[in-house]
Amino acid sequence: MYAYTPVDQTLVDERVAQFQDQLRRYMEGTLSEEEFRPLRLQNGLYVQRYAPMLRIAVPYGQINSTQIRKIAEISRNYDRGYAHISTRQNIQLNWPELTQCGEILAELAKVQMHAIQTSGNCIRNTTTDEYAGRVPGEVADPRPTCELIRQWSTFHPEFAFLPRKFKIAVSALPEVDRAATAFHDIGVFLVEQDGEIGYKIMVGGGLGRTPMIGSVIREFLPKTDLISYLEAVLRVYNLHGRRDNKYKARIKILVKALTPEVFAQKVEAEFAKSILPAIDAGVMPRLETVFADPDYQDLSDADLSEALSDPAFKRWYAHNTQAHKQPGYRIVTVSLKRKGIAPGDVDERELDLLADLADQFSFGELRTTHTQNIVLADVEQSKLYELWQVLDAENLARAHIGFITDMITCPGGDFCSLANAKSIPVAEAIMRRFDDLDAVYELGELSFNISGCMNACGHHHVGNIGVLGVDKKGDEFFQITLGGHADHDAELGKVVGPSFDADDVPDVVDEILNTYLDLRSGDERFIDTYRRVGIDPFKARIYPEKA
Repeated sequence: MYAYTPVDQTLVDERVAQFQDQLRRYMEGTLSEEEFRPLRLQNGLYVQRYAPMLRIAVPYGQINSTQIRKIAEISRNYDRGYAHISTRQNIQLNWPELTQCGEILAELAKVQMHAIQTSGNCIRNTTTDEYAGRVPGEVADPRPTCELIRQWSTFHPEFAFLPRKFKIAVSALPEVDRAATAFHDIGVFLVEQDGEIGYKIMVGGGLGRTPMIGSVIREFLPKTDLISYLEAVLRVYNLHGRRDNKYKARIKILVKALTPEVFAQKVEAEFAKSILPAIDAGVMPRLETVFADPDYQDLSDADLSEALSDPAFKRWYAHNTQAHKQPGYRIVTVSLKRKGIAPGDVDERELDLLADLADQFSFGELRTTHTQNIVLADVEQSKLYELWQVLDAENLARAHIGFITDMITCPGGDFCSLANAKSIPVAEAIMRRFDDLDAVYELGELSFNISGCMNACGHHHVGNIGVLGVDKKGDEFFQITLGGHADHDAELGKVVGPSFDADDVPDVVDEILNTYLDLRSGDERFIDTYRRVGIDPFKARIYPEKA
């Protein structure tokens, strides 16, 4: 994985010292709240409902065991002993003391970590497939592209105060998109054309109050032109994006207002007059060496027949491990969705354990995922049973990746001051309702996402079943959407009808799923049945009085 150069380390150390001075002046009263706000946001510091929240950058989800141990140490010494994995693959601390945030950033800098540009109207953390570089079928490893974008966008003076926050994702698999790339401000797709690898560029995707699927504005862009082209997109947005209304300030609003065709024309005109040189021919090969394969052993696939005689391990192997490009290895996803624990939360003891497991089983590296889990990407197949036994003993081996209880959930009203409703209790109710794994497997592949407000941090719009918290005269209610999908065949969910009380949500979800089971053909996934029959049969069952 990428390691800091002396230049990187100097920049991060200087930013820590700068923020510590800004924080000191704010606490002394010489910096006003208005003056301090953009400064803290540039360093990932939010003001939440009960305490600050510090968002720590995990570039494209890749982190090593030393860094995970540091997160455990910080959560133990400066927080309440746990951390949270966000849908942008970052790590959040929910209870730091404001006065200690400068110390936390200094501790992070010791292990090549920071919180720079995890908030504010700037280019945020670039995300990608959590299996990047390990899964078969990629056009190319997307991580060198992600790292190139990270280096270009960090501290870019022209894009530090955009009209609104800006998110980029990179996808490299023709058949699967685990990064929800179509729902980003810019989606970068690695593609091959006439034997040359380049990029397809999509713009104007996003969720929130006005969800939109991005539009393709370039079918093929040579690799050497990526930064010049991204700069052209950002400049058009920076010049023409609205700043008078934050709800209409995202690039998706501009693309829709201009039309994708006109926006593309403006980008091409800006790109044509770019004075940036093409990316040097040696840059990408140099970045590719940073992500060279670890020291794999020459293994054949191990005989797991004896281990697979254990039904619990067999389930976990089938659902929580993934084929690896290297024979004899598997990719392992560790579930952070447990009863009684908020989805995506992991405590300091578990963080230390995961660091130890990464060292023992996966070359000291881990991945954080868009779906709020952890990945060990390089596990020898012969050691899977040993690894599973440890995870199972520590409540980290629920075998449900890709099923209804592997849900995405924002922190909601329990933490966030923007939330209309508490999403974690709804997640817990669904987790308990679908505790039987056999029933979960009967439902098949199904994404279930919960957001506490229209900002859509839980990505409810793209869940096959989405749940959105809404406020009705001070009371919490929940709106249901159906048919969302975040893969290459992206779709936005449609609202079923009037909202429900929190206590009713599990019963409503039950009725939706019973309708699906009654209507599905063969082994159809939920999304395929929904696309075939439409929303009306579900409405009729959920609202029988209106049928």
